[in-house]
Amino acid sequence: MKIKDLEELSLKKDFWNDQDYARSVLQKKTNLSEKVERWDRFSKDISDIENLAEMAVREKDEHVLQDIDEELEQLNAAVAHEELKMMLNGEQDAMNAIVSIHAGAGGTEAQDWTEMLLRMYLRWAEKKKFAARIIDYLPGDEAGVKSVSFTLEGEYAYGYAKAEIGIHRLVRISPFDAGARRHTSFASVFVYPEVDDDIKIEINDDDLRIDTFRAGGKGGQHVNKTDSAVRITHVPTGIVVQCQNERSQHQNKAMAMKFLKSRLYERELQLKNQKIDEENKQKKDIAWGSQIRSYVLHPYKLIKDHRTNVECGNAGKVLDGDIDEFIQAYLMMTTTTS
Repeated sequence: MKIKDLEELSLKKDFWNDQDYARSVLQKKTNLSEKVERWDRFSKDISDIENLAEMAVREKDEHVLQDIDEELEQLNAAVAHEELKMMLNGEQDAMNAIVSIHAGAGGTEAQDWTEMLLRMYLRWAEKKKFAARIIDYLPGDEAGVKSVSFTLEGEYAYGYAKAEIGIHRLVRISPFDAGARRHTSFASVFVYPEVDDDIKIEINDDDLRIDTFRAGGKGGQHVNKTDSAVRITHVPTGIVVQCQNERSQHQNKAMAMKFLKSRLYERELQLKNQKIDEENKQKKDIAWGSQIRSYVLHPYKLIKDHRTNVECGNAGKVLDGDIDEFIQAYLMMTTTTS
């Protein structure tokens, strides 16, 4: 839709009858308006730099010309970033995302690695100005996390996050091994587009098995007092989702249903296109040989993406959420080869 169409929608008398739908429309309008403003600003910046360069050449001002070079470098980087976002033109790319991380075999080692990945993605979301909210959290037996799911809300959240789908491998000296031996741990990352309210997914109530249980893990003392957590099984497909981090059973059920719709939406797209989603082909066994990225902390420090061969020796920076270099390289690769 164009900005004008979204504005006309927002002016209808019954616009706020469905608040979730209204918010999604306003979010789309805001995203489009900001995109137009950014390109208008780029155009103005280019014009200003051209005028300044002409003056600097006439006056032979070397200092100003050096400043112009720096401004051009910054402008080129900003334009390249915006062009990358324009490549995210898939049907799902502009949607919000639901991310799930699951520990592989290895007990506490893998569960601690899963928690490290969670921290990395939450830091990355903060840098990208995405709103992140944990919806399900299963703590590890001794430390770390067995599995965790969270939502990402923001412009092209799914388009960016889908680059992280696959197996992530960690090599380090174990902090849980008294013998200080080197261990290899695995965790899988799944990413689903969060279905907008204007996308209709038909779900038959008779196809659902809904279970409630006592919530645990993060979420404050309130979550442990009642059977507020909800697990929903879609019997025909075998898809299972759960949510336990909202304050009431009703809220958990609503969030779990949204998660289920996202899973079913992705499945429906796959069936409609008569192919397996290329990104999710990489969700193989959580084991050696199927990883998309390795994080080596010993005997040397190196993060390497096995799909693009992009490497970074600053492991601390990457684990602190600086992963855009890997994401952009992957998106550029898949765009040019598709």
